Amino acid sequence: MNGKNQREKVLETSEEGKLEGQNLILLEAALYVAGRPLDLKTLGSVAGIRSKRTVKDIARGLLKEYKERNTALEILELEDERFVMQLKAAFSPRVRRLAVRPLLSMGPLKTLSYIAYRQPVQQKLVIEARGGHAYAHIRALREAGLIEWEKDSKTRVIRTTDYFADYFGLSHDPKAAKQQMRRIFDEIPRRMETTALQGHSDDSAR
Repeated sequence: MNGKNQREKVLETSEEGKLEGQNLILLEAALYVAGRPLDLKTLGSVAGIRSKRTVKDIARGLLKEYKERNTALEILELEDERFVMQLKAAFSPRVRRLAVRPLLSMGPLKTLSYIAYRQPVQQKLVIEARGGHAYAHIRALREAGLIEWEKDSKTRVIRTTDYFADYFGLSHDPKAAKQQMRRIFDEIPRRMETTALQGHSDDSAR
C-alpha cells in the first residue's frame, strides 16, 4: 500500500498534530455541508483559525488527500482563494437524475443569464429584452439571493450577488466572472435536457 495519507499522518503525531487533524476534519465537514465554494475566512471561522495561510495549508492538505483517494468526490481550489467539494464530472451522468430539483427553471435562468452578462443593468432593459414575465423572474431571483438592486432615478439597477458567484463557482471579480459565464450558461440547458430525457426513459421503463 501507499504511505499514509495526510489525515493519518497528522492524527498519529503530537497534541498539536491532533489539533491540526481536527481542523482538517472540520474543513472537510464545512465544504461538504456548504455545497458551494467557501473562502478562507469562512473556513477559518469554522475551525477557529485566524491565519489565512494556515487555513490554506490545511485546505490544500485536504485537497491532496482527496486526490489520492479512490472516491467520487473531489476538492478544488478556485480563484479568489476559495475551495469547493464537488462530485467528479465522470460520475455526474450516472447520478444526475437523483439530484434535488434545480434552483431555477429555464425562464428565470435565461433572465439571470441576461442580467449577469450585462450588469449593472436597468430593470426596464431586462423587461424589454425578456418580456413582461421577467418581473416574476426578477422577484424570484432576488428571493433566491442571486441578484440585488438599487434605485437609479425612476428605475432599478440590477446586479448579481456574491452568492450568485459562489452558487455557479464563478470568480467574485466581475470581469473574470463574465469570461466564465458563457461556458456555464451554455452547459446548463444541455444538462437540463439530458435530465428530462433520462427521467422520461425511466418512466417508460416502469
